[in-house]
Amino acid sequence: MEYWITVEPNVKIYVNDINPLGRKTILFIHGWPANHKMFEYQYNQLILAGYRCIGIDMRGFGNSDKPLRGYDYNRLADDVRGVVDALKLRDFTLSGHSTGGAVAIRYMSRHNGCGVSKLALFAAAAPSVIQRPYFPYGLTAEDINNIIQATYNDRPKILSDFGKRLFFQKVSEPFSDWFFQLGLPAASWAMVAVANTWLAEVLFDDLAKIHVPTLILHGIHDSVCLYPLAIAQNRGIKNSKLIPFENSGHGAFYEEKDKFNDELIRFIG
Repeated sequence: MEYWITVEPNVKIYVNDINPLGRKTILFIHGWPANHKMFEYQYNQLILAGYRCIGIDMRGFGNSDKPLRGYDYNRLADDVRGVVDALKLRDFTLSGHSTGGAVAIRYMSRHNGCGVSKLALFAAAAPSVIQRPYFPYGLTAEDINNIIQATYNDRPKILSDFGKRLFFQKVSEPFSDWFFQLGLPAASWAMVAVANTWLAEVLFDDLAKIHVPTLILHGIHDSVCLYPLAIAQNRGIKNSKLIPFENSGHGAFYEEKDKFNDELIRFIG
């Protein structure tokens, strides 16, 4: 089932509710610059196992509305809350990849994990995407500014380049093209605004406010959200389990999809 849920005046969020009568629910938040379709290889197995899968497109991406503002983590987390309330979700697993993981973490702290019984983080962009004086493990601010300028100058090229950077293993050309197509519906201003959010926001304090069982899946060769971020998440979230993916970069959801799906299903229960 498909919905467009109003989260604030003139802003609707696209939701794809797959197998709505499933026995347990998992809500997926995608990463930059894709949309909910990036989890196709999770949906396939989870629905066979009887789960309800809900994929949302963040504002500015996919089929959702594309306002000029509202791309900080607070507003993005509030959008998720709007979906949770509209669908009356309770006792569900919240999951997020990359920026979606950061939004999921902010949701847990800002909304006291409303309705969430378990949290799953996939290559999450937290607690800081960039290096800071007290956290020397991320990308540089220059790296992010280069992404911003490239988005302004040649957006198709940055989408193509980012897709190549995503995976540690070689993927087929058709798959690479498919992933490239996921980013095209995004608004350029939304892509830039989220990149500026990477520069501005940190989630160190948010981690300590998470009190549900948490699964952290992260590729050790990740060149976007470096593996030390996962270690910091594991240390900061009290009841968390970190599972490294030895043959993956930022795209473990595809590069090691069998292991990824098995761990996720085992965690959801």
